[in-house]
Amino acid sequence: MAELAPYASRPEDSRGRHYAEDAPQGRSEFQRDRDRIVHSTAFRRLEYKTQVFVNHEGDLYRTRLTHSIEVAQIGRSIARALRLNEDLTEAISLAHDLGHTPFGHAGQDALHACMRGSGGFEHNLQSLRVVDLLETRYAAFDGLNLTFETREGILKHCSVANARKLGELGERFVRKQQPSLEAQIANIADEVAYNNHDVDDGLRSGLLTLDQLRDVPAFARHLDEVTRLYPDLVDRRLIHETVRRMINALINDLVTNSRLNIRRAGVASPQEVRASRALVCFSADMAAEQRQLKQFLRHNLYQHYLVARMANKARRIVSDLFGAFQADPRMLPPQYRTEAGATALARSIADYIAGMTDRYAIREHRRLFAVAEI
Repeated sequence: MAELAPYASRPEDSRGRHYAEDAPQGRSEFQRDRDRIVHSTAFRRLEYKTQVFVNHEGDLYRTRLTHSIEVAQIGRSIARALRLNEDLTEAISLAHDLGHTPFGHAGQDALHACMRGSGGFEHNLQSLRVVDLLETRYAAFDGLNLTFETREGILKHCSVANARKLGELGERFVRKQQPSLEAQIANIADEVAYNNHDVDDGLRSGLLTLDQLRDVPAFARHLDEVTRLYPDLVDRRLIHETVRRMINALINDLVTNSRLNIRRAGVASPQEVRASRALVCFSADMAAEQRQLKQFLRHNLYQHYLVARMANKARRIVSDLFGAFQADPRMLPPQYRTEAGATALARSIADYIAGMTDRYAIREHRRLFAVAEI
């Protein structure tokens, strides 16, 4: 691996962990973070959590787990090209969705509505809550006791009000500063992965067609190249060749533009990165293409009537579960019951529901509401 750039994050300079631990042997602090994330219960649950298509709709669609692995692969490639810390980038990428609800954004929206009077619900904050508190694996502490740098990277978005409650971790939102370059990479690798792989899954499902995508420049120019090089190619190979070229073009543009931004900003340390503007970003032309692709996906995939039907079911399942547990907390598993007041109870119910997989939430709803389950 190439020598790290002076503005890269180094594990020996970490701000440390909430609970002091002996230094790891044979691996760095950021590698330890990554390993703890991979071995966590919340990470395994991502296998059965929706990306766009609910898990039971097909075995070949992306889930939150496969998405997170793809984000980590893209993130590592970018980090290596920019001589940044691959291990920190990977740890953040693998953990970024640990707090996501079942049923994707529909589940998150429903849980946020249920929690409106109790502090709301946001999956980035929930991911932090998972690694700081809800994982119960270690004798000496709750959570995974990750380094400051990994925890900061997990927190992509945060209101100033919530940031003030987080102390040092929320400082950058209050001061309008940037996170590490590794965190910036993980954030944009997430976007690269879900935009392009949602195209792939949309085509696989039949909800999107190649004819529709011929009007989207980000897809069409790569499709034209593949068709020119391989005129007899059809079906899945044609799609795969096109999507992989889209991803490659995005990564190359991102690396080139970010190098230019870093050079122009003149940053020479992680501290100077924080005081600068966001440096990891696409060129203006590529960013415009990506906005157009996002708009296409929103109108043609995420708002497709079949996706909307499942999203409506998902919202109802989450809302029904929350209402039932709130009305009678005795139906909660013992570890989620609390006598600390209505707000604490609501948060505990949110923890329970957010931790569910799609299929577990469906089964739990059936157990509580289906007469045949009595």
